[in-house]
Amino acid sequence: MSLRVTFLGTGGAVPTTERAPSALFVNREGDRLLFDCGEGTQRGMMRYGTGFGIDHLFVSHLHGDHVLGIPGLVQTLGFNDRTEPLTIHCPPNTGDDLRDLVHAVGHDPAFRVRIDPVAPGEVALDADGYAVRAFETEHRTRSQGYVLEEADRPGRFDRPKAEELGVPVGPKFGRLHDGESVEAEDGTIVEPDQVVGPPRPGRKLVYTADTRPRERTVEVARDADLLVHDATFADDMADRARDTAHSTGREAGSIAARANAKRLALVHVSSRYAADASPIRRDALKAFDGECLLPDDGTLIEVPFPDADE
Repeated sequence: MSLRVTFLGTGGAVPTTERAPSALFVNREGDRLLFDCGEGTQRGMMRYGTGFGIDHLFVSHLHGDHVLGIPGLVQTLGFNDRTEPLTIHCPPNTGDDLRDLVHAVGHDPAFRVRIDPVAPGEVALDADGYAVRAFETEHRTRSQGYVLEEADRPGRFDRPKAEELGVPVGPKFGRLHDGESVEAEDGTIVEPDQVVGPPRPGRKLVYTADTRPRERTVEVARDADLLVHDATFADDMADRARDTAHSTGREAGSIAARANAKRLALVHVSSRYAADASPIRRDALKAFDGECLLPDDGTLIEVPFPDADE
C-alpha cells in the first residue's frame, strides 16, 4: 500500500525561481490530500504530475504563503468540471476568512466547498485505515500542524504453521488473517493467534508548517516515519527565527532526534538561501543522525512501512 509525498512548495514567504511557497501533496493508496496551498500550487501540480484531484485540503494557518493558491485552484477545479465536494480543514476561528478567500473576486465555485474548522487534538479526517488529526504549533497567528497516522496492520501470517495445523489452502487463510477462527480438516478449531503474529504498526507522517520548536511536536512526532518540519533559517539566524516564530535547521533536527523520527524533511526555506540552502541541512545533521532531506520543489518520496526491511 503506497504512501507517496510530493513537495510542491518548499520555500518561505517569498517565492524564488526554484522554490514556491508551502504546499505538500500526499497520495495514500489513491486518497489525495493537500497540506497548505501557497501561490503557484496548481502549477506545481501540473509540473510534477500529481493532478488536481484532491479530496481534502488541510490549512495550517492563514498567512498568504500558505493559502493564496486556494482561489486559483478552486477556480481551475471548476473549469475542469469538478462536481465532487471539496473539504478544507482549518484552525478554529479561521473559517469565515477562508470562506471569503474561496469566494475571492466574486467567484462562486461550481461544486460544494465545505469549510471544516478543527481544533488541535481533534480528528480532521477519519478514513479507511488511517486518520489525520490536528496538533497545536507556535507561530505568529493561530496555527496548527497535522499528523497522518495509519491503524495497526494484522501481524504476519504463518502459512507453514497453518498448514501444519490442518487448515486447507484457500479462503480460510484470509479469514484467519482477518481475526476469525476457522475449522481445520480434522474438525479442530484454529484460532488466529496460533498462526498470526502480533499487530504491526502503520506509518506516521507529521507536517508542522510554520512553527517554533515545541515539546508538543516531539510528542506528536514520536517514532514518525517522516517528519516535515519548518527550517526557515540556518543557525546563524537563530535570533531572526525566534523573532519571526520559525525554526532553524538545528532546532528542527533536535525535534526529530528527540522524537526518534526515522526521516526529517526541512521545508519553508527562506529566500535568503536561494543560491545555497545546504547550511540548513548541515546544521540539522548536527542534532539529528537519521536520514535528513532538504527537498526541492518536485521531490517525490515513498514512505515505507516501519518493518519494510524485515
